[in-house]
Order: sequence, then C-alpha cells, then structure tokens
Amino acid sequence: MTHSTTIKVRGYHLDLYGHVNNARYLEFLEEARWSFFEERGDLPWFLQSGLALVVVNINIDYRRAATMNEVLAIDTSVKSVGRRSAVMHQVVRIDGSDTVVAEADVTFVVYDGKQQKAVPLEGTLKELLEAMQDE
Repeated sequence: MTHSTTIKVRGYHLDLYGHVNNARYLEFLEEARWSFFEERGDLPWFLQSGLALVVVNINIDYRRAATMNEVLAIDTSVKSVGRRSAVMHQVVRIDGSDTVVAEADVTFVVYDGKQQKAVPLEGTLKELLEAMQDE
C-alpha cells in the first residue's frame, strides 16, 4: 500500500550549488512517513500505546539533483516486517514524472518508553504494519 506526499522545494532547502542539500532529504522522508501513518495507520492508537518507531538505519541512493520550485512526490510503503524490525521503502520523484531523485530504505525498531528499550514487533502494531505492507 503506497502513499504519496508532495513537497515543494524552497530556497532554504538548497545548498550553495543551488540544489537540495543531502541532509534535507532526511527531513523530506520523515515528513512523508508521518503523512503515511496519519492517513494509513492507526496513529491515535499508536500515540497512546507508549511505543515509538525508532530509525536505526537509513540507506539513501541519490539519483538526480532537485532544484528550486520543483515539486517532489515521495512514495512511501512498508517493504518488510520482521520480528524485531521493519523496513519502509521510499522513492522521491519529480511530481508528475518517472524521474527518480532519490530512493531510500529506512529500518526501524519498536521502542517501549516504559521499559526504555527496543521490544519485539508483535501484536496490534505488527498487524497494522503488515496490513500496510506492499503486496
């Protein structure tokens, strides 16, 4: 189940070379993941659960520079769900085209604030993530 978020490139996203700074993509990807969970997941349940999804690894392949005023479409989906972690796949494209700007796999674990440690991915949360997984 893929979800798309659009972000317009603004001047403050750019570096001295006039293209989006590589670190800004982390913010774009995070914005798209929040939007994905707001629209496709049970965010109220999750926020009340005391659990957090903590990013432990991000692999980004940069394919093309994005520049001022371009609109980026960020496609987000759950790629895989395991016992201790899950992976989300995200593709950044120029909106309305097949031009890929960047592609990322984001691995996260479930953190229990009460126990102050990562916990197994199970129960309702695992069911929610599996329901959002690409088929």
